[in-house]
Amino acid sequence: MAERILNVLFLCSDNASRSLIAESSLLKDGEARFNVFSGGVRPAAAVNPLTLKVLADDGYAIDGLTCKDWHVFTGEGAPDIDFVITLCDDLKGNDFSLLTGRPVRAHWGIFDPGAVEGTLIDKERAFVTALRQLRRRVSAFGALPFDGLNKMTLQAKLGEIALLD
Repeated sequence: MAERILNVLFLCSDNASRSLIAESSLLKDGEARFNVFSGGVRPAAAVNPLTLKVLADDGYAIDGLTCKDWHVFTGEGAPDIDFVITLCDDLKGNDFSLLTGRPVRAHWGIFDPGAVEGTLIDKERAFVTALRQLRRRVSAFGALPFDGLNKMTLQAKLGEIALLD
C-alpha cells in the first residue's frame, strides 16, 4: 500500500526567501511524498532576487515561485495541512487555526537573509547559509518514518530538527 502524500506548509512573514527556499528544498528532496506549499503573513510583492539566484545556482527549479498570502490555505477548497512549519521568529507560537486539517506545528527559526546589509557577496552568503540550514532540516524531515510515528512523537522530532544548523 502506498504512503499517503502529506501536505506541508512553510510560513514566514513575507514569503520572499526562507519559506520559498524550504518549499523548493522539500519539493526537490521529498520526491513524490509531499505536496509542499509556502505562504506569508504579509506577503511581499515579489520574490527576493537572491532567493531565485541561490536556488537556481544550486539546481533547484524556480519557475512558478511566488509570494502568497497564507490565507489561500484556509477555507473551502483549501488542502488539509498535515504540517505547518514557521521559519520567522515573529511567527513562533502564532495561532494558525484557520488552516484546514489538524497540522503538526513546528518552528524552525532561520535568520532572515533578506535583512543582511553589506556587499552583494555578504548578502548572497546569507542566502547560501539559509539554504544550507533549510536543506539539512528538510532532509531530516523527509527521512522521518511518518507512518510509524504518532502526532506527539512527530511534534518532538520536528523540535529536534529545529536544532540542526
